[in-house]
Amino acid sequence: MGQSTDTSVSSRSRKQIAFGIVFLIIGLAVLIVLAPGTAGAKSTLALASRRGGTDIPAPDLIFPTMTSLVVSGCIAVTLGIWQIMRPFRRINLALILIAGLGLLAFLIWASRGKSINVTGMLVSSVVRATPIALAALSGIWSERSGVVNIGIEGMMLGGAFASVVAASISGNLFMGILVGIGAGVLLALLHAALSIRYRVNQIISGTVIIILALGLTSYLQRAVLNLNPTLNQPGPAISSLGIPLLWSIPVLGPVLFNQSPIIYMMVLMLAATHIIMYYTKWGLRIRSVGEHPKAADTLGIDVYRTRYICLVVSGAVAGLAGSYMSIGAAGRFNEGMTAGKGFLGLAAMIFGNWNPGGAAIGSLLFGFFDSWQEKLAILQVGVSTDLLGMAPYLATMIVLAGVVGKARAPAADGEPYEKQ
Repeated sequence: MGQSTDTSVSSRSRKQIAFGIVFLIIGLAVLIVLAPGTAGAKSTLALASRRGGTDIPAPDLIFPTMTSLVVSGCIAVTLGIWQIMRPFRRINLALILIAGLGLLAFLIWASRGKSINVTGMLVSSVVRATPIALAALSGIWSERSGVVNIGIEGMMLGGAFASVVAASISGNLFMGILVGIGAGVLLALLHAALSIRYRVNQIISGTVIIILALGLTSYLQRAVLNLNPTLNQPGPAISSLGIPLLWSIPVLGPVLFNQSPIIYMMVLMLAATHIIMYYTKWGLRIRSVGEHPKAADTLGIDVYRTRYICLVVSGAVAGLAGSYMSIGAAGRFNEGMTAGKGFLGLAAMIFGNWNPGGAAIGSLLFGFFDSWQEKLAILQVGVSTDLLGMAPYLATMIVLAGVVGKARAPAADGEPYEKQ
């Protein structure tokens, strides 16, 4: 027992030192790589925005480039030394602070002698975070009941394809969304039958869903949509809906109150999921099935029925995420257009410790990195676009490295249940 405790403490100490070294590297990179050659330059972060033909004024933030970079780098180095000498109790907060400092420093360096519209970047971050947040929500519904669902990516892809075809045929975007949700539910039912009824390994079952959806949609696009382009023309993407008065608030208005109706729906779904999971009897039953299905069964809870219902909800949310990506944002279907958003959603779910609020924060983080790399690629800051494109996935690995070991999955997650 004593040896096990010593090993655990030693492992924790090594991890704490590793984080301190990472903080030091970030600070030194800012001081040695970014700061030189920026003397006399100024960086402008613009906050003004425009909706339709109306300007939403806001003052620009102007920084002396070199001074700002030196201060940011010194703070990061100081935090790194502090982390090595006296580790922070809440390392996640320290990670967020360092990440924020690093991002701010990079934006200041990239905008030296130029201007970056931060409000536009934040708006884009929310848009890009939406499918990730919906995928995370889909994962929460599935895994809280004890079923691992890595097939979310495939359900999103199926929903994206089906919604485009349905909207193109009917000329109705709402009908397209409903059909996309239905496609996600069908794939979820397949996953449920394999993993719950036949007790197939849930990872394998989810992988089958992904391969099936990717292969089927790729084939149908080449064999059907490319030959009949009218089936891939659902009309203009869903336009944003501004909330009266609130949309004109500088910065916050465009970011929070002038978005697609699906984004508002996503926020309501996150809130509803939190209430259901933690403040209703049904939510308590779902969590009990995910934690200890045998005990739940003993108390009269139908474990199979509960898991089937949760997977149906999971598939519906994933189908909505796919519909948003195709007819809600892109206005068409492209082969493999989900591009790993389902997996990023699972990462956001883990980051949020299987809670809707935490998952939403993780999704916004990944969405910001996605928007950030695109904006910097447009500005041609001298960094390879391929390297910038890695930003969301590097952020995923770094973030998960900070929470793995602290996040705790439902105890029965991934374990098939067999009624005795």
